[in-house]
Amino acid sequence: MAQGRSPARLVVALSIAALLAVFLLYTSIAGGGTPSLQPSELGGRADRVSLAGKVVGPVRKTDGGAWRFRLRDIGGQSSVRVLYRDSLPDQFKPGRHITLDGRLSGGVFVGIPGSLLTKCPSKYTDEKTPAA
Repeated sequence: MAQGRSPARLVVALSIAALLAVFLLYTSIAGGGTPSLQPSELGGRADRVSLAGKVVGPVRKTDGGAWRFRLRDIGGQSSVRVLYRDSLPDQFKPGRHITLDGRLSGGVFVGIPGSLLTKCPSKYTDEKTPAA
């Protein structure tokens, strides 16, 4: 048996475990994430948010290479103009549900390049299978 051992290793391990627990608790309470909103919930917010909605056409490319379109509430009528300076995913088109990180600036939601994600509509619709 090791009766002469110092409890220093145990104290260090418990201290590290306590610090990790405090960090996990802080991040779960404080969030630290990006809030997810729909266009009707933007209001006058100027902080970074994740915007979710349905693409409303037309989708136009500006002379500078940026994309312009409108994003509407899913199941609602409120919408916001969007400016996105990056390539669009293959599945992007009017009617598709997307999420996009960015900020509201002068009434236009300016998306952060690389943050646009399309959602597969089959995962959000109720498919009815015919009885055999």
